[in-house]
Amino acid sequence: MEDAMRKKLIQLDYKDAYFLRQFLNSQGKIYPPKRYGLTAKDQRRLATAIKRARFMALIPYVVK
Repeated sequence: MEDAMRKKLIQLDYKDAYFLRQFLNSQGKIYPPKRYGLTAKDQRRLATAIKRARFMALIPYVVK
């Protein structure tokens, strides 16, 4: 994984919608951790941030 992405994951924020969208597929589903080589802890934090961003309407739940 790139160092820039690793640094962003450490400072993960649900308000950074552009960064979080790269972990979603075209249907709006969260990619599995194997795709980006995330640890289980990073994947949990990422999923929580994406779900918060969805709740705050920064990211759509479903992309049509």
